[in-house]
Amino acid sequence: MSEPGVVLDEPGAGGAPLLWGPGFALAGFLLELFAGGPVHTIEWVLVGLALLGVTMLWVYARRRFLSVKVTTEALWQGRESLPVSRIKELDDVGTPVGAKVLGGGPAVPRKFEDVPLRLDDGSVVLAWARDAEELRDALRRVTGIVRESDGE
Repeated sequence: MSEPGVVLDEPGAGGAPLLWGPGFALAGFLLELFAGGPVHTIEWVLVGLALLGVTMLWVYARRRFLSVKVTTEALWQGRESLPVSRIKELDDVGTPVGAKVLGGGPAVPRKFEDVPLRLDDGSVVLAWARDAEELRDALRRVTGIVRESDGE
């Protein structure tokens, strides 16, 4: 169940990758079992647990640093939040050199699209999401900013 007031929620990573490590270990175990040679059950369990542990760290990091959430109060990019009341323009905002990237990273993460936003002080920041248009639509809903082509 989602929180009240959440308009958009991109978690950064799902839970399916957690099955990869144990799945590979199970495949290795089954190959040994059907090959007729010695079966290393404890070793395969340890390999599955080790791969699960590494994958848990990967999923945790992606959920912490690559999540995007738009609520009625704020835009969350990773661990950084921006009050939506500060957003004044969404469309046709140019990206100046050196614009601050929300979320604390030096650049927009790979495989994410950038969305330049003009703030109430005139500065431009870069928001990002897997689907930039979906992020713009969510921000329009919470800020009340109308797309220029829709307002005519």
